[in-house]
Amino acid sequence: MPKSEIVLNILGVDPLEFFGQHESKLNLLRQAFPSLQIHSRGHQIMLSGEKKYTQKAKGKVEEMLRVLKKTQRLSMYDIVDILEIEYHPPATAEEIPNGEVIIYGKDGRPIVARTYNQRKLVKTVAANDVVFVVGPAGTGKTYTAVALAVKALKSRAVKKIILTRPAVEAGENLGFLPGDLKEKVDPYLVPLYDALHDMIPADKLKHFMDQRIIEVAPLAYMRGRTLNDAFVILDEAQNATLMQIKMFLTRMGPTAKYVITGDLTQVDLPHHRMSGLRSSIEMLRDVKGIGVVEMSASDVVRHRLVKEIIRIFERNALGAHTEEE
Repeated sequence: MPKSEIVLNILGVDPLEFFGQHESKLNLLRQAFPSLQIHSRGHQIMLSGEKKYTQKAKGKVEEMLRVLKKTQRLSMYDIVDILEIEYHPPATAEEIPNGEVIIYGKDGRPIVARTYNQRKLVKTVAANDVVFVVGPAGTGKTYTAVALAVKALKSRAVKKIILTRPAVEAGENLGFLPGDLKEKVDPYLVPLYDALHDMIPADKLKHFMDQRIIEVAPLAYMRGRTLNDAFVILDEAQNATLMQIKMFLTRMGPTAKYVITGDLTQVDLPHHRMSGLRSSIEMLRDVKGIGVVEMSASDVVRHRLVKEIIRIFERNALGAHTEEE
């Protein structure tokens, strides 16, 4: 097998930010390419081994450099995304780069913005009162938004959290379903409950919900209300029509914060109804105080195969067919 040696310069960036404390970030590169000899010296990184692997590692290093130069930081999660390897996050806040922890979960575990676009979402929500965030499943749209809502509640920036979704599986006409309101809508709101249970102890969450400090309800029940002093999340907004999104947005009180999440490739509306999410974003994108964050397969934080599945579907344009159908 042909051998090669490559020396790469990382001028223009902080070597410590690139290599990590005790070469923790460089060790991820070594994990991804175990057959290579990988060494650092000053502003240089040396790759030695079989040519096809040194060339591939060179491409990964260059991609890491691009991210660092663009964002002025390179987290372990960025590197894991680039290298497409498994990574078990650190257990303590001291091991997490500054600024990535949003809140601490019910067991003290830090809830972290793991990817570039998740961190962008955190910053965009801080700077705007209405934020649209779109992207494929598994990119942490809802989870990150719920974490920001819980943070706002804990810091008393808001007095309540309102989480809502279009219950399209029940046609948003819930009267024919058995049980009270909670029993009718709970099946459609499970992802929101799952996120809350990760972040708030069960007894405290029950208290918050009993006192309506945290409210989870279908989109149809937002009509006629004024939502004030609240962090409000509309999840799965691709399943709302343009008029429903308009209704939701016009419920906004003067001290509310809105996050609207959705996946434009997974529209579940009946054939005769069109999603209003894309149109809403196109119309409102340039309005001051409204932000838009677009996530991609690189932000997926589920199993590593999910990224590859999403990319293959995108390459075959099946996502576009899903929306049209």
